Amino acid sequence: MANLKRVLSDLKVFRREYLRNRVGLFFALIFPIILIVLFGAIFSNGNSGPINVYYQNHDNGQISTSFLTALNQTKVIQVIQVNPSVNFTQYLLGNSYSQGMIIPVNFTSSYIAGQLINVTMYTNPTDSSSGIVLSVVSGVINSFNLGHAHAAPVIQLNSQSIKPQSYKYIDFLVPGLIGFSILTSPMFSMVNISAEYKKNKIFRQLSLTPLTKGEWLTSKIIWYIILSVASFFLMTLFGIELFGAHVTFSLWIAPFLIVGPIFFVALGMLVGTVTKSQESAGVIGNIITFPMIFLSGTFFPVASMPTYLQNIAHVLPLFYVIDGLNDVMIYDNYTKALTDMLVLVVIALIVFIAAVRVFKWRED
Repeated sequence: MANLKRVLSDLKVFRREYLRNRVGLFFALIFPIILIVLFGAIFSNGNSGPINVYYQNHDNGQISTSFLTALNQTKVIQVIQVNPSVNFTQYLLGNSYSQGMIIPVNFTSSYIAGQLINVTMYTNPTDSSSGIVLSVVSGVINSFNLGHAHAAPVIQLNSQSIKPQSYKYIDFLVPGLIGFSILTSPMFSMVNISAEYKKNKIFRQLSLTPLTKGEWLTSKIIWYIILSVASFFLMTLFGIELFGAHVTFSLWIAPFLIVGPIFFVALGMLVGTVTKSQESAGVIGNIITFPMIFLSGTFFPVASMPTYLQNIAHVLPLFYVIDGLNDVMIYDNYTKALTDMLVLVVIALIVFIAAVRVFKWRED
């Protein structure tokens, strides 16, 4: 027969031991809550703002103006005018926009005369919001067709991809997972290494060697840059060979494979150094890391998230890594990639300097 007293005594000891392991406690209780909050917010239909649809109006007549007003009145999409003189597809690609529409010349006169009108809609098939936009535009077109005196439909929707080849989910997943590997490998490793070395006085032993703090940190950065490059080639190879991913290879990819590891090595070092224990370092590292993984466009486009989450994504460093890789590998948008890189360089420099200054061989 089981002795209840012994069972309760062992339960008490195990409870104390388990509660001391903050990392285990985090994954058991806090991490599921984070997932519920993140995915609930991302896929909550009621919190999403209107989807931006960029358009060129080559007509500027009364009917085309009414048509655009009707689209805005749906509250689901918001139409934004683009100068008719610019190359529209290049404009969409140059700004990495997923939805665009062209109102043709003589829209108003053709509608009044009952002549067929082709409204061209450019979309990104892998962006979930594109399906919503197409449904809304089709609904407004049907309404205008029903309101016309002629029995046959007058306005017709012509949907096209914003690039010659159609996008696939794997095209966006490859850059997202490259960014994921740039984050996770150095971040988790450096948080644990710095906290463990501090706890076991290994940093104190290293202080007795000619090795400097900067040299020690630089060697780690070099290693994780090598891993990032290897991970990049493996992921793109499997994505292309197994799933037919369409990605562009360019020297512009290299800066993201270099600056990204620099930032996350320094950030991991900073977290591990300032925390009091190895367990608390792991918890704080997870709290910093997991929102970046799910909100930076790793698994699904940031554009499909509610507006307030998109604003949060723009303050997360991983967003600029993944967004820059998307700009280079998918959109061929090097101007926007340069902007992402400049933001990444600035924050990497700040965090690296902070990590070097806070990092000490010996405890006070």
